[in-house]
Parts: sequence; structure tokens; C-alpha cells
Amino acid sequence: MGGTVLVLSVILLVAAVAVFLVGRARDVTGMKWGSFGVLAGAVAFAVGGCVNVVSAHEVGVPVTFGKVGRPMLPGMHLTSPFTDVTSFSTRPVDLDLSDKDVIEVRSSQGGVMYVEVTVKWAVAPSKAVELYRLAGNEASIQQRLVYPDSREIVRNVFARHTSVEGYSSAREKINAEIGDLITRRLEPRGIDVTAVNLRNVKPSDKLQDQIDRKIQQKEATERATEAARTAEEEAKRRRIEAEGIAKANRILNDSLTEKVLMNQCIEAFKEAAGSNAVYTVPCGTGGGTPVIVDGTRG
Repeated sequence: MGGTVLVLSVILLVAAVAVFLVGRARDVTGMKWGSFGVLAGAVAFAVGGCVNVVSAHEVGVPVTFGKVGRPMLPGMHLTSPFTDVTSFSTRPVDLDLSDKDVIEVRSSQGGVMYVEVTVKWAVAPSKAVELYRLAGNEASIQQRLVYPDSREIVRNVFARHTSVEGYSSAREKINAEIGDLITRRLEPRGIDVTAVNLRNVKPSDKLQDQIDRKIQQKEATERATEAARTAEEEAKRRRIEAEGIAKANRILNDSLTEKVLMNQCIEAFKEAAGSNAVYTVPCGTGGGTPVIVDGTRG
């Protein structure tokens, strides 16, 4: 821009001299005064070409005859009329990797997923000269540095994780890992990464089918396991019940001696005799002596 202003100043200066000479030759006072106006314009253009104003939230990189100068911070700066100043915004810029820029990644198991990421970055004013040498202008910084490096890192990180970790269980961990690696990659180049947001991870159709089948197999296994556990508990309950009955029978058998059985037999027939009936039944074991109870003789 400085060179263009200088050329215009020279043209105006030549025009002023020409107008003055023509006016003097023809003795035209108006043309003489007009030449002074043109001369004033040439001087104004020349002075303006030496003043560069860097706006707030910007940093300027001066270049004079191919030589890059020191970064110019916001404010007014006097430079050579042959100096061109390239400005870089220091405000954060969003790089949205989605839609047509969505990243296709593969997990450690080979599953294909589609990842959407937003990288928020800004130019570090102290490194503006390095960025100018690397990219040339602000648009090229994103296209040549932030864009390819971010995509590469996202692919590399997902390649170290399984599909399940990628789309569900380890999303936060992967997001933090991507952000850390992008920051470390771009910071030495003069790019400050302020945030990385892993917005969405979508499995491919083929991977989604595999996920659905795996879920169905897991559910079937869980149902079979539950049925087996229920059957095992029921068998255990029946075994305990049978063991309890057998134990009770053994205790009862051990406690029923000959005398105990005789007494229980007699007591039973006494109760039966209350109905005025006579019973004769052997009591005890081995054909013992019959017991006769006459109900008419209470």
C-alpha cells in the first residue's frame, strides 16, 4: 500500500509542476494557484503513505523491499513510504470441522466414525512475524496450519482408542487429549489454541450395524445368564428343603423308642374311647400285646 501511495504522490507532483508551467506560460493566474492545490495533495498523499495505523485487536507486520520488520502493536506508526503492512487479527477464530469438512477416523479396531470438532485459535502478537513467513496472511494461517494439523491429530488420537471409547465411554478423555496435542503442535508457530470442542461422533452405517448386533447378543446372553441363575437358585432351594425334611425324619426316628410309642398309642385310644367305642389294636412293634379300651366304662 505504501508503494501505491508513493506512486500517486509522484503523479500528483508531476501534475502540479505541469499545471504550474502551463499557467505561467499562458499567464493564467488560476492555473498557477491550481498547481499549488495539486502540490498540496501530493504532499498529503506522501505524508499519509508514511503513517500506518494498526487497529485494536490487530498486529501489523511491516515489509520493506522484502525485508520483514518487527511486529507493530495497535496504534499509529511512522514508516517508510516503501513499506507494506500486513495486519493479523488477534481475536479468537473458530475453525469448524463439520459438514463437508467432517473428519473420517478409524478406531484401533478398524471401525469408521465421523467426527465434528471446533478449534478456537488466535494469533499470538509476539509471533506475528513467524506466522507471516509461514503463511503470508491470516486466511492462509487457518488453511495451511490450523486446518491440516487439527485433522491429522484428531485421526491419530481416535486410532489409539476402540470404537466404543470413541463414540461413548471415553469422549471427554479423547477431547482433552486432542486439545492438548493441537495446542502443543501450534503454540511454537505462534498460534494460541483457546479451546477444542469435540461436538459429535457418529458411527458409520456398517459400524452401527455391528454395534446393534453386539447389543442384541449382549442382551440375549444376559437373559440366558439370568435364567440359569434362577434355575440354580430354585434347585438350591429344593435341595435345602429336602435336606431339612430328611434331617427332621432322622431326629424323629431316633426319638421314637418302644416305650414312647406304647404311651402314644395308649393316649390315642383313650381319646378315641370318648366316643363310647371299643378298639383293639396292637401297640408297639413286633406284634406287641393288644390294648383293649372299652369306651362304655369311662
